[in-house]
Amino acid sequence: MGYTALYRKFRPIKFSEIVGQEHIKKTLKNQLISDRVGHAYLFNGGRGTGKTTTAKILARAVNCLNPKDGEPCNECEICKGALSGSLTDIIEMDAASNNSVEDVRSIREAVNFLPTKAKYRVYIIDEVHMLSTGAFNALLKTLEEPPEHVKFILATTEPQKLPATILSRCQRFDFKRISDEDIVKDLRFVCKESDIKITDEALNLIAVLAEGGMRDALSILERCNQEGTDEINEDKVKDLVGIPKTVFINKIVDSVINENVEETLNTLQEVINEGKDINNLVWEIIKYIKDILLYKSTGKTEIYNQEEIENIKKISDKISKQELINLICELSEIENSMKISTQKAIILQTGLIKLCNKQEISTKTTNIEGEMTKNSDLERRVTKIENFLRASNFAKAGDSKPKYSVQTSNVNLDETNVVEQKPKYQGKTQDYWPKLVEDFKTNGKMFMYINLAGTIAREVNDMTLEIEFPNGMNNVAKEFLSRPDTKQNLRETIHLACGKEMQIRFADDKGKSEKSENEFEKFIETNDLPFNII
Repeated sequence: MGYTALYRKFRPIKFSEIVGQEHIKKTLKNQLISDRVGHAYLFNGGRGTGKTTTAKILARAVNCLNPKDGEPCNECEICKGALSGSLTDIIEMDAASNNSVEDVRSIREAVNFLPTKAKYRVYIIDEVHMLSTGAFNALLKTLEEPPEHVKFILATTEPQKLPATILSRCQRFDFKRISDEDIVKDLRFVCKESDIKITDEALNLIAVLAEGGMRDALSILERCNQEGTDEINEDKVKDLVGIPKTVFINKIVDSVINENVEETLNTLQEVINEGKDINNLVWEIIKYIKDILLYKSTGKTEIYNQEEIENIKKISDKISKQELINLICELSEIENSMKISTQKAIILQTGLIKLCNKQEISTKTTNIEGEMTKNSDLERRVTKIENFLRASNFAKAGDSKPKYSVQTSNVNLDETNVVEQKPKYQGKTQDYWPKLVEDFKTNGKMFMYINLAGTIAREVNDMTLEIEFPNGMNNVAKEFLSRPDTKQNLRETIHLACGKEMQIRFADDKGKSEKSENEFEKFIETNDLPFNII
């Protein structure tokens, strides 16, 4: 007898053997026990979650000569014929390769014939979403009112592609993703029965890689077992799947955070030289940073040994949650750019260099600001006065220029000492507002960009800018944009863009705006700007 794949060899033949899906097994068994089986079912769920297996068990159970507690006996003539494939009353059809109107018409003609041996003629149509529009229309009437001796079981991974007329004619069962714990439990049983030696770490890794699909888990296990090693360990699984070792991922993430471009590129080249898939590499880096963020937030991680957890802890102590989120966003953009490029390695290399430089620039800027805050505070406050007075037109009519002096810490500064900076953009703020919002993304201020994307700016007057949210402000945006440091950052960015200081107010989802503090006295009080006007 030829070799049989593990997922076929260990395919469940009873409801009780199906991994997970307890809610579906219980409902179907109750229908079978009470003899209230429907005429049409739709099984929906991810790949490898048990849809086709359940359909085959249900087809045998409704025709079994000696059913027990809703389970097929698998010993009678009907069950044995169904298991061997010789029973012609259970018809399996792959809609991916039989999706034409003619294929469905052949079903419509065949349903009029009585079963040869079994009680019911059962049609199992897999990947039913692949049927053409004409085929769906041809199936409608038969699916709604089939003969009493006919049952339909439809299976699909994409129910949203099915017409509503089909969905309304079926009893729908949604198959959930199988938990990692259930997958590991079943894999242990398979390994024991097949005399396969494997470590617990390797089992956990296979369960994670399977992403909730039992068939995928068995396929990965089978590939590992074909290597002929004494014991399957975690490194062997990673080598076969093409996933870089955690030590390389850790080195890349750590070197990016430490602004070490040379080490980042050397480690990347080392991974590429090992023949690892570059798309898998980016996915693993993003996942690793996500796990660092999870550890920093909850103190928990997914499958890592003690040494790897210590490495994660070291990195989490060096970086903030917001910086980790920014890294995930930046790497996701790199991943998207790689999808449309033929030079994936170059895109990844340049992206990582940019990330290293951005970290370095961000760190240096923070240090410089800390050292120069005291020296630049006076200039900043004087510039605010200059711009405010120019925008407010406090000079009397007929005067070419307002005359004033500024007194701060007993220092008199004349307006001629202030050097004007050329605005970045020309025209009204609302005209270049989308470009200004895009600048936040370019400069790495992703949270500011995310909250302002899609907004509309409008100059209420020369000194007030109103930002409207067409879809309304959510609670996260309200909390973030109301923070003093956020408002100050936004005001300074707008100042550089238009060349004048403006007060900001936000329009909420009801169209009502925050009260603008544009009175002269409130401006002085808010910005701590003591001066005298002559």
